[in-house]
Amino acid sequence: MERVLANKANYWVKHGHNVFIVTTEQKGRTPFFALDERIKCYDLDIGYEDNNGSNFLKKLLQYPYKQFLHKRRLARLLHTLKADIVVSMFCNETSFLPSIKDGSKKVLEIHFSKFKRLQYGRTGIWKWADKWRTYSDEGAVKRFHKFVVLTAEDATYWGNLSNISVIPNARTFSPMLISPLTEKKVIAIGRYSEQKGFDRLIRIWAKVCEKRSDWHLDIVGHGELKEQLQKQIVSLGMVSQITLKPSTKDVQQIYAQASILALTSRYEGLPMVLLEAQAFGLPIVSYACKCGPRDIVSHRENGYLIEEDREEEFVSALLSLMDNIEMRKNMGEKALAASEQYAEDIVMQRWEDLFINLLSMK
Repeated sequence: MERVLANKANYWVKHGHNVFIVTTEQKGRTPFFALDERIKCYDLDIGYEDNNGSNFLKKLLQYPYKQFLHKRRLARLLHTLKADIVVSMFCNETSFLPSIKDGSKKVLEIHFSKFKRLQYGRTGIWKWADKWRTYSDEGAVKRFHKFVVLTAEDATYWGNLSNISVIPNARTFSPMLISPLTEKKVIAIGRYSEQKGFDRLIRIWAKVCEKRSDWHLDIVGHGELKEQLQKQIVSLGMVSQITLKPSTKDVQQIYAQASILALTSRYEGLPMVLLEAQAFGLPIVSYACKCGPRDIVSHRENGYLIEEDREEEFVSALLSLMDNIEMRKNMGEKALAASEQYAEDIVMQRWEDLFINLLSMK
């Protein structure tokens, strides 16, 4: 989300808009992705993430005060900034932002699917909290002037909303480096978390290596499950076939030196890695999780869409591409062509049109 926000903010300020970024937890840290110096950043210092290991009851008791503090500080800032449009990324201000009467039009955008909270798979009281918040989301989105989702698939899950719009994320790169698809390398990129399902990918790769041990899998990222994933790799005897690589800002070289991208996520919003991979002409093998892959990957045209948990089909799709360079190149060419609809200028024009429409509303 941070990279998407940085890209949008940089684009808008370069096209003549005054842009302000408001955070609640930045605490003086430098943004990971570079921001144009004309963008003004404000941190409200609310502390939602303080004592993140606290139990449910403690977090529940603290939350109302933090919401009160957040609303008061944000309202004060918005009345000072006098923005025309305020965009929320579906964070803690979602429940009260429309009630701040600063004269701006309010836009809500979601970077996951409607079922994000339920897909956490939490148990006990957290499970019921996730169900309640999902139910509450349905009412909250209706109060905004516009509600933006990333995929046509997700739009169908929200029902017949009069304020809903579909605008995908733009691809991060213009296709300057195109992979020749000759390296015997498959890549996966993302946070080492339950969501990304790299444990599933490691199991799949162990089966792949029973037939094609001359190929290598790089999983690029960072996160809380790194040690657990490394132990799984060791236990399966895959140390020489799988490498966990750290995140890098020079991710273009990673795509350019790969021949296939694999995605085994349990849920998504609109996976940036799929857009990026297509921009480098990579064929994709992906689980058809909610949401995103179905909007991006055309089965057997620019990659393979595999229904959830069908590991043998995932293995078979990888082997088909690994064994046939002509198929890889054909699917890669179609992937590159499909990525054009996610070019920054095309996607950002949809945001411009949405803004123009909003400002014409009384």
